Amino acid sequence: MMDDKHKAFLKVFDTPIQAKKSGSLAGMKLAIKDNILIKGEQATAGSKILEGFVAPYDATVIKKLKDAGAIFIGKTNLDEFAMGSSTENSAYGATLNPWNEKLVPGGSSGGSAAAVADDLCDASLGSDTGGSIRQPAAFCGVTGLKPTYGAVSRYGLIALASSLDQIGPFSRSAENVEKVLEVISGRDEHDQTSANFEYKKAEVDTKKLRVGLPKELWQLSIDPEISVAVKKFIDWLEKKGATVTGISLPSLKYGLSAYYIIMPAEAMANLARYDGIRYRSSAEAKSLMEKYLKTRSLGFGTEVKRRILLGTFVLSVGHYDDYYQTAVKVRQLIKRQYEEAFKKVDVIISATTPTLPFELGAKTQDPLAMYQSDLLTVSTNLAGLPGLSLPCGFSKSGLPIGAQVVGPAFHENVLLSLAKQYQKETNYHLKKPQR
Repeated sequence: MMDDKHKAFLKVFDTPIQAKKSGSLAGMKLAIKDNILIKGEQATAGSKILEGFVAPYDATVIKKLKDAGAIFIGKTNLDEFAMGSSTENSAYGATLNPWNEKLVPGGSSGGSAAAVADDLCDASLGSDTGGSIRQPAAFCGVTGLKPTYGAVSRYGLIALASSLDQIGPFSRSAENVEKVLEVISGRDEHDQTSANFEYKKAEVDTKKLRVGLPKELWQLSIDPEISVAVKKFIDWLEKKGATVTGISLPSLKYGLSAYYIIMPAEAMANLARYDGIRYRSSAEAKSLMEKYLKTRSLGFGTEVKRRILLGTFVLSVGHYDDYYQTAVKVRQLIKRQYEEAFKKVDVIISATTPTLPFELGAKTQDPLAMYQSDLLTVSTNLAGLPGLSLPCGFSKSGLPIGAQVVGPAFHENVLLSLAKQYQKETNYHLKKPQR
């Protein structure tokens, strides 16, 4: 029986699922975030509104993993519909951080990160809309990759914000992350936003590497212990011959504001399908409107309702141009500035999170404080770029710290090559929480 003391899983399969005994991932145990469909299994997205829903088909990533011989052991916990940064918004209870049970594991893919940190699986899948793979990877001391938008099919992912969502892997090592990415990436006829991308390994020569440090991120209020640890990672790169320079991406300071306009607008549209008609509802009603109201009132949690209201507001007459259209223009600026920056540097490095893991309940009553957790990660999603968080040290209290490495579109191999080289020479990714 699995010892899931930190509540990483919403469901552990009685019999692990393995379609094939052979393949590049044969024998690798994976945990799957419960917003990714596995045929015949639950898919709640952490919400009461989907309680009892059984997936009628496999997500493309699941089909590919099955063909590669992977073993699925269960579905992991998440913030409801992936809306959150702490996995406290799950309708089925919070996941605990394996390093300290009084702290959050990050979110929204907190269950997937905690399962890897707790050694309950070899790798896991999460989804990242504004940092939901990288932030929990940092909080749980594991490696997490958000691929380029379109590098991995979203078919079979329960949508939050369709222009921002991306499925990606967690593991303790960058090597395992790469193995999973090799399998799940590529064009999919079921997802018209997927790209003709074939992942190929690379060996990056650090002596030729150009590293950019965006002043707009490094000037933010970041925990001093995090800054010190990330700078040690940068020092390692310099010792390996990399050239490190400061760069400017002026629009990044508007990234969080733009994200929290675009994401709720798209989320509101995506969540309109949960009306009690197309998905089962236990709400008794005398009229169709009453059915809608009861289903959504009882089924959606507070944060989901908040973002639906925010999305409705920014798209409403009189506010659309002032808010949504302005946010789209900011997004375009951010994307162009990244493109210009990558003409001068090969990778961009910052901390993954501005704070160390925080206490359960510390930010649940202050949404704006919770949203600040995404400060360093959202712009990567707005620009559709790949971002990787890897363990780079520990605080004095023993909590893990993550560094974020961002690259040009479809250059995941550069990020993973650097991470693999770093992990060969350090042991931060090998240290495990005491169980």
